[in-house]
Amino acid sequence: MSDTAEPTLIARREGIAGTLLMNRPKALNALDQAMIRAFNATITEWKDDASVKLVVLEGAGGRAFCAGGDVRAMREASIAGDRATVEAFFSEEYVVNAGIAAFPKPWVSLIDGVCMGGGIGVAVHNGPVVVTEHALVAMPETAIALFPDVGTSYVLPRLPGAIGTWLALTGARLTGADSVHAGLATHFVPRESLPALRAALVSEGADAVARFAQTPPEASFAPHRATIDRCFGKDSVADILAALDAEGTEWAAAQAKTLRRMSPTSLCVSLELLRRGAKEDLAGCLAIELGLTRIVVNEHPDFVEGVRSVLVDKDGAPKWQPARIEDIDPAAIARMFGG
Repeated sequence: MSDTAEPTLIARREGIAGTLLMNRPKALNALDQAMIRAFNATITEWKDDASVKLVVLEGAGGRAFCAGGDVRAMREASIAGDRATVEAFFSEEYVVNAGIAAFPKPWVSLIDGVCMGGGIGVAVHNGPVVVTEHALVAMPETAIALFPDVGTSYVLPRLPGAIGTWLALTGARLTGADSVHAGLATHFVPRESLPALRAALVSEGADAVARFAQTPPEASFAPHRATIDRCFGKDSVADILAALDAEGTEWAAAQAKTLRRMSPTSLCVSLELLRRGAKEDLAGCLAIELGLTRIVVNEHPDFVEGVRSVLVDKDGAPKWQPARIEDIDPAAIARMFGG
């Protein structure tokens, strides 16, 4: 239950729509097990219900759409050796991602505020995906030694050029406009228009989005597109870092500095995952991701350390094992994928 003693996912019928409100505002609507199970139940109930013509998904509280999955709880389960809890969380979350992708009607996400990790997973596999000027979108998993999951190993390799690899490895934060230009969102609608858009959605349907959409401002990363493709298109993390160092620009140096703060193991796993994901369908990607969670969350020390550093102690001083990209054993990375 949430702090307001209401369900953590509030499902209603409004007009021709089923509406869903992620309702953990103090936790920035982070997905917990109860929310995930409620998503699954609602998808099952509504997918064949002819009275539900579309779904409208929002986040409560005004600050976030959904800040991701409850990785603190996963850290605690990992420390306790509770593999069953870890397995249940990720396997059921990935069923939600697949269920949204297969949902036979529009799944309209209204992203106003923070949308990261698992929040992206409940938005991008269907559509339309609407963002406002207050949206903040990112896949920050490498900072906590996880990897791009919730089916983003399918989505990110299919973004233009090497944008997906850049986002996955650096955890770069995108504005709403950036998200449209990157291909993670479909429409840009100013926050002030959201109430009118929502009313139109529940009375008219998903086609109303186009009437409210505006041309987004230029992407903040537009000046760096060529650099992104040139550097993040390389075949290894070491080669990406070398290419960034060779650029000799302030922006490239900042990207390299960011990468060197991340878990070296997570960077290498994430890059390999995206390269594999480019050749898989969504179901294949989710299966690979689930296999990786069993090793990365339960067995490798970096996940527990990364969540500690970022979310528990918040000291920003993780002690990665190994600590440097140069010390990564490619065979160890291959074994994490069953190779």
